[in-house]
Amino acid sequence: MANSTDSPGNDIAGYDSFTGSKGESGSFLWWCAGAHGPTLKQFSTEHPKYNTLGGVLLATFVLAALSSGYAFYTIFENVGWAVAFAIIWGLIIFNFDRFMVASIRKYGMSQGRQIRVAFPRIVLAVMIGITIARPLELKLFEKEINQQVEMNLVEKIKQYNNTQDSLHQVRMASAAAERNLLSTRRKAMEDTLLGLQLSYVKEADGTGGSGKRGVETITRLKMGAYQQTAQQYAAEFGNIDSLLAVQQKLLSTGNDSLNATKTAFAQSARNNIGFLERNKALHDLSEKEDSVWLANLLISLLIIILETAPILAKLLLPVGPYDLALAKEELIPMTAIERKLVLEQERIRNSNMEAV
Repeated sequence: MANSTDSPGNDIAGYDSFTGSKGESGSFLWWCAGAHGPTLKQFSTEHPKYNTLGGVLLATFVLAALSSGYAFYTIFENVGWAVAFAIIWGLIIFNFDRFMVASIRKYGMSQGRQIRVAFPRIVLAVMIGITIARPLELKLFEKEINQQVEMNLVEKIKQYNNTQDSLHQVRMASAAAERNLLSTRRKAMEDTLLGLQLSYVKEADGTGGSGKRGVETITRLKMGAYQQTAQQYAAEFGNIDSLLAVQQKLLSTGNDSLNATKTAFAQSARNNIGFLERNKALHDLSEKEDSVWLANLLISLLIIILETAPILAKLLLPVGPYDLALAKEELIPMTAIERKLVLEQERIRNSNMEAV
């Protein structure tokens, strides 16, 4: 086999060999699988393996795109943004998966070492699978989730209304108590003025304390006390009347304000149902219904299996002629470079010894 350093067409990292631009059968799936197209093309018995492996990796891209597309649609409620983010997220996941599969080498490594190398990749694949699974579960159980969301909203609105009713009662009780206190104070002041007024009137008609009719001195004194007190109370009466008007308005408009607040909250809750609310609904369904919990578990396991399948398949594949040829393509240049480095180090060491 020709050395890859002698021909640019054998560039292992070259993109053109994977794209299918030369009309090679299965080249796109080989590229998806992270295989070296020119080398794999020489071994027809290896083609089905990497066609299948590339198809599985392509399936992870589709699942990731669908899952993220639905998740982003529930957030932005815009098809264009959802499609754009779905393609970007799908490509990110696909790139991770392709890297994890392509970086596992079969030749020259024991089974135990292959497993150790693949373990971090499997853990990452499991985490990616869990991330992909949740939005798909939300879509699969959409009808049941919508019912649960409605039940959760009803309960949330009920709790909010109860809280507002309690606060309203406290505010109204406080306003009523303040109004009663102001009314009592005003009544006491009015009684005081009335008492002073009756006092000087009685003096004037002879039924007062002196018992004599028309005693001007005492009458004028008591009339002066009444007028002085009335003058002092005038400003306070205005202040009390103003405060009474505020409390009365609060009491009269309190119910209208309470109903408006309840209605605004209910509308806001129904108009802002997002990913978190739907996820909570699915969690509530899983807690109430064992069948939903089991279905979620099976779906998650299925997505995780699909996500980890390329790595597991790469581990389970036996060493074939393609692996040997790929090792040769990689090891020959590496050996030449290492030999060149050793010779260069020896030359430098000999030059230093001669200089000494």
